[in-house]
Amino acid sequence: MPSTYLRRTLTSSSTRGGAWQWQRWRRTAAVASISLGVGGYVVYNHDTAYLVAASLRRCSIAARVTCQVSWDYYRNFPDLPSDDDSAEERQHILAKRSAVHLRSAERVRAALMKNGGVYIKLGQHISAMQYVLPAEWCATMQPLQDQNTASSLKDVDHVIFRDLGQHIEEMFSEFDAKPIGVASLAQVHRAVLRETGEEVAVKVQHPMVRTYSDIDIATVSVMFEFIHSVFPDFKFMWLSAEMKSSLPQELNFRNDKSNAERVEWNFAQHPDVPLVVPKMIRASERVLIMEYVNGRRCDDLGYLRLNSIDPAEVSREIGRVFAEMTYVHGFLHCDPHPGNLFVRPRDGRKTTHGHNFDLVLLDHGLYRHLSPRFRYEYAEMWHALMEGDTEKIKHWSRQLSGTDLYILFSTILTGQNWSAIEAKSLAKSTAPAHFSVGSMMKQHPDILRQITDVLSSVPPVLLLVLKTNDLLRMVDQKLFADQPPAVQQHAQLRTWMCVSHYCLVAIRNARSQDIYHSVSRAGFLQTASRIGRLTMNWITFWMYDTALSLYSAVLTLEDVFIRWRSKLAL
Repeated sequence: MPSTYLRRTLTSSSTRGGAWQWQRWRRTAAVASISLGVGGYVVYNHDTAYLVAASLRRCSIAARVTCQVSWDYYRNFPDLPSDDDSAEERQHILAKRSAVHLRSAERVRAALMKNGGVYIKLGQHISAMQYVLPAEWCATMQPLQDQNTASSLKDVDHVIFRDLGQHIEEMFSEFDAKPIGVASLAQVHRAVLRETGEEVAVKVQHPMVRTYSDIDIATVSVMFEFIHSVFPDFKFMWLSAEMKSSLPQELNFRNDKSNAERVEWNFAQHPDVPLVVPKMIRASERVLIMEYVNGRRCDDLGYLRLNSIDPAEVSREIGRVFAEMTYVHGFLHCDPHPGNLFVRPRDGRKTTHGHNFDLVLLDHGLYRHLSPRFRYEYAEMWHALMEGDTEKIKHWSRQLSGTDLYILFSTILTGQNWSAIEAKSLAKSTAPAHFSVGSMMKQHPDILRQITDVLSSVPPVLLLVLKTNDLLRMVDQKLFADQPPAVQQHAQLRTWMCVSHYCLVAIRNARSQDIYHSVSRAGFLQTASRIGRLTMNWITFWMYDTALSLYSAVLTLEDVFIRWRSKLAL
């Protein structure tokens, strides 16, 4: 028995050992096969493998900062102070809230800069939302408007060759290695065409932007959904939705060419407007060759002073151009930051518009079509705001935003406090009264949730119009940074009056169309009635517009007097 037992035990042990060794060899062979397969794939498809690895890295950076920021807000962000808190306690709570905002914004900015491309674009969008987001976030993201990493000349040459079939030295007799401008999606070089000798600007897309764009947008969407799941009041998913809609248009430079040509055609009938759109020469998806136009950013106050250009005049013409786009053409440039608005000195005696500068409009990738109905409702809303008519404001706010939060919508739209609007002083008073999210949050703890409710309800086209408004307000702030307070206030009033004029034009045109189509029969009485109503419509417009023109003339005389008095004081 013992010998039999021992033999069986040894046999069983030997069998188990053989089976274990066989399983081990099978695992080893499987691992080796997978490793060889992955290695072979990397060797023969190294570009795709690199893309996968880089995409995972970008996603991990985004995921890490999302978790860090969410946790910081969850653990360290206090509720707003109550009425029972002492002044010292209130100050401590507000300082702690500000510190969390700032710390989180800095973390997000660092992550956006690491990933670049689409993420930089997101940061730039956030920086322009100063009437929607806390100041810490907007100020922290502001440097992203100018801090972009340039692609190497080798990469630029590769993109040009892939898109146009020629290398740099074949197409250009001169090509500046250092770009004159670097943005999140592309960079611009000065060059000279070899074939014609024409000086041109060459816009070249960063090589990996298009490659990563889809996964980056998907990652941003997941980030926002995650934050919303942790903080239900966070409803900024429209930001990622807007990026998903806009980015494909911006990444195809053929759109730049067609948009620029349309804007040039729209303003061809306005020789009194000092707008210049560079001539588009050639475009592919990633390369755009256009006329080279000298000039500097519109907010370069030293350059304006050096060329005796009045910042107030620049501001007025910028407002005029964008009001014309919004209310008349219905074709709006939606990215008017100072890097896209250049000023070129001119001799005013030799121009048709009479100004001593040209306003050069750049970067035509992001436009929106505004329907006649939207333009009419938007104009009525602004007209109601100018008049301070609360009932009309309620009505048109509901029409545009789809919410009953007309006070908040009005303050977001104008950048002014409701008290200034309600007092009917928006286009009359020279007292500055600006809307601040930070100050409003101190008074109304629920303000951020209400803002997100408004922005998540409005149509997508209005979101871009609001963003455009914010960018134009930022341009104005920079243009008047060194002007006397009275001149700044007058300039703001002129902006309101310019908006009022174009609102009246849009309303007049829309009502004229309604009158034309309101009478189905063409009898004598119907025709007479139509003519009478059209005449009254034009008379009403003329009366309002004449009053605006006279008020503008008074402000101009006051500005001359203020500057004269300032010079005497010096």
